[in-house]
Amino acid sequence: MSYTNPPPPAPGPMTSPRLDPTPVFDLVRWSFATELLTVAVAHFNLFERLAKRPMSFDALRQELGLAPRPATVLLAAIRGMGLVLADASGTLALSPLALESLQPGGEFYMGDYVALVAENPGVKNLAERLRTDKPVESRPDDRGAAFIFREGMESAMDHEASARRLTLALAGRARIVAPALAKNFPLPGAKKILDVGGGTGLYSIALLRVNPSLHAVIWDRPEVLKVAREMAETHGVADRVDFAAGDMFADPVPAGCDVVLLSNVLHDWDVPECEVLLQRCAAALPKRGKLLIHDVYLDDDLSGPLSTALYSAALFTITQGRAYSAAEYRKMLTNAGLQPGEVIETAIHCGVLPATKE
Repeated sequence: MSYTNPPPPAPGPMTSPRLDPTPVFDLVRWSFATELLTVAVAHFNLFERLAKRPMSFDALRQELGLAPRPATVLLAAIRGMGLVLADASGTLALSPLALESLQPGGEFYMGDYVALVAENPGVKNLAERLRTDKPVESRPDDRGAAFIFREGMESAMDHEASARRLTLALAGRARIVAPALAKNFPLPGAKKILDVGGGTGLYSIALLRVNPSLHAVIWDRPEVLKVAREMAETHGVADRVDFAAGDMFADPVPAGCDVVLLSNVLHDWDVPECEVLLQRCAAALPKRGKLLIHDVYLDDDLSGPLSTALYSAALFTITQGRAYSAAEYRKMLTNAGLQPGEVIETAIHCGVLPATKE
């Protein structure tokens, strides 16, 4: 007797899964734990350096020859593994486990064992990216720059087939997290939401379904918006959605919205670009308007958690960004003239950080 899988169900009402899929998402990124640990041991001699003397973040990154972004990615993961600790002043030192297991010359040193995979392509590739502070180059056979929209750089999101494939791939998380966002962060009184870099539009669609008087503007690249339009039609909200094609860094921000949503967008960009985008969006908001950052968050002291730190490494390899802490975002929001609130959890390590224009 043979068995065949049933066809996937047609998209319908947005519901949450019966089981928490977070462990599956974590497993997808777990390879970065091996690669980051091996890079730290075999390519940067991080544990040998800290065994000689504790150092500040800046002193250590300069000794490693790393820019701030890659240094943050590497050290957030190593600290999340419990191998490096920081005191009240932020000075970094080896943990007892690292002192016993990863300090060269120790009785139980296992650095040479870790280094057995030092020549693996993934490890060498990550070491090079950390040194150069650059994501995967934009080539027809290289999807690393898929999410980067910048003049002079070709993006996979500007080509119909690749834009559809990547946008629908990202929907694998959005269709799970979007209902949690809509449930945990209601928008009473809101009239129109601007979904910046909205992709499939699933986050807006979820909010529209629980806020009957709400309208949305999904702002993204033209090829991506083809997918968003199909999603809106499938979920029966197309009459309450406008689709605005444009470049979020160069084109005018769509006007008339009292809420701006940046869901899993800022982590694609380095700090200067995040600040520019937040300032542009804040300027377009009316008084008492809200800006929502929906994303994953590192601990405020950048010590983990490991799951988010590994996701940050994944982001680092394919974008110009990384994961940020709520403290980092609050500073950016304040500089943009907004009053940030507290993070409200949604799903799969994500949460929403609201800010209000005073």
